[in-house]
Amino acid sequence: MEFEVWAPEAERVTLQCDDATHALERADGRAGWWTAEVAARDGARYGFSLDGGPVLPDPRSRRQPDGPDGLSAVVDHERYAWRAPWAGRGVRDAVLYELHVGTYTPDGTLDSAAGRLGHLAELGVSHVELMPLCPFPGRHGWGYEGVSLWAVHEPYGGPEALKRFVDAAHAHGIGVVLDVVHNHLGPSGNHLPAFGPYFTETHQTPWGAAVNLDAPGSDEVRAYLIGSALAWLRDYRLDGLRLDAVHALRDTRACHFLEELSAAVDKLSDELGRPLALIAESDQGDPRTVTPRAEGGLGLHAQWNDDFHHALHAALTGESHGYYADFAEAPFAALAKTLTRGFFHDGTYSTFRGRRHGRPVDRVRTPGYRFLGYTQTHDQVGNRAQGDRLSSTLSPGLLACAAALTLTGPFTPMLFMGEEWGAATPWQFFTDHTDPELADAVRRGRRREFAEHGWDEAEIPDPQDPATRNRSCLDWAEPLIDPHARVLAWHRQLIALRRSRVDLLDPDLAAVRVAYDERARWFAVRRGDLRIAVNVGKEAADVPVGGRGARVLAAWQPVTAPGADGLLRLPAESCAVVATP
Repeated sequence: MEFEVWAPEAERVTLQCDDATHALERADGRAGWWTAEVAARDGARYGFSLDGGPVLPDPRSRRQPDGPDGLSAVVDHERYAWRAPWAGRGVRDAVLYELHVGTYTPDGTLDSAAGRLGHLAELGVSHVELMPLCPFPGRHGWGYEGVSLWAVHEPYGGPEALKRFVDAAHAHGIGVVLDVVHNHLGPSGNHLPAFGPYFTETHQTPWGAAVNLDAPGSDEVRAYLIGSALAWLRDYRLDGLRLDAVHALRDTRACHFLEELSAAVDKLSDELGRPLALIAESDQGDPRTVTPRAEGGLGLHAQWNDDFHHALHAALTGESHGYYADFAEAPFAALAKTLTRGFFHDGTYSTFRGRRHGRPVDRVRTPGYRFLGYTQTHDQVGNRAQGDRLSSTLSPGLLACAAALTLTGPFTPMLFMGEEWGAATPWQFFTDHTDPELADAVRRGRRREFAEHGWDEAEIPDPQDPATRNRSCLDWAEPLIDPHARVLAWHRQLIALRRSRVDLLDPDLAAVRVAYDERARWFAVRRGDLRIAVNVGKEAADVPVGGRGARVLAAWQPVTAPGADGLLRLPAESCAVVATP
């Protein structure tokens, strides 16, 4: 097989493969590339030495059996026999489910997670969005400090386990999206700087030097990231990628990296004959992220919408600290604006940022499904001091209200694992750094950050304590008992309703109508012939939903259909979906 590596500054490159050493030659017509033809079986261990230095793992390693610092291993992707036929599944009309492999089950493996796919099929989700799978030091972690961007974390099961998971998901009719991190790599086990200018001091990010997208040598770095993205989609039959924090991709070139990536993914989609999606996480409030390239945008297919989350969270909890301050003064009005116009901040002043923020969404050319709407995510739960979910402070009725607005809204809904049954387990920040100094720095930094916001440092969970990860594992006994079972049944009912009612799949944001009363704390959404009414107040409320002949399709608590006055009498902390003639 052909081994190759980009090492533009090296004078000599050797390959160590199965205890034999081979000299690489400079590749003709490919500046900085070295190559050699060497016989190697699947699983063969290998690495590269530059100018007589230590043997390092391959930057394009498909497997790291011994972790990021160990030798790479050859992976023959043709060996796996795919079983489930799959034509693909796009993000339009989707319902996503964010899942962390390491805590979805106590075993924390891809195979054990695959054993729970039947639950997701019964729930009715269309796609699983897996949090990052790239190798990182230790066994347990969130995955956002990964290295070896072409490989699968070995404690999760490695490459074969990911293929088995995807195969099983497809057999259930569920697509698979993978969260990938291009904006930084982990500080531990990261050997890329030894090979070439993968990073640049021209820009700085919260994690240090930026990934080199626009400085000298950036052509190859961009090709490295795009090649990794295409490999996930092609070799593992994934249906899409979630791109972490794209606002941290510092790129001043005329053709932005995301535009180049989206063009490459669309081309691969055409070649494979199935839809492929790129979903961005961005805090820029810029609809150009999901505007087609032909119309001057970056051409990504969807993006997370934190504005919807923040408005809904403020309305449900009354929290007003940090970025919630912008939404807390009139949360129902903020929610109304987000549901009808996409973003709350569309050039308006943000008190949290101390400046204007965002850009208006063109509702004529931007369908609502290009924005993901969610009540909880790994960030919004795990970055709280205690990793507390909404279920720790909200009643089941309020959880039902949140689900009603999310799962019947104009955006593509996404759930965070366990949310569908109001999981009582927290989801906390945990690490397993093998470098004692790095582990202590992370521990102290976490405690210092929350102490600055009034928390007692002694109350902040130790990320390195195995108990922190163990507390974060889902308890699969919960869905079988109330109130969890009732919350789960409500989510299933809402998702089934979304699938069966065409009005709930209408992507036209301009067609969404809302009414609300900040003081009485009720909110109503009109979507075609359907009315979604929620009462998050402590008292019953009369919510206007329509005239004579209206029918209640779903309700958290028993309610009577509205009379001639069009008012629906909703109990406190309750919600309903009503069809009007």
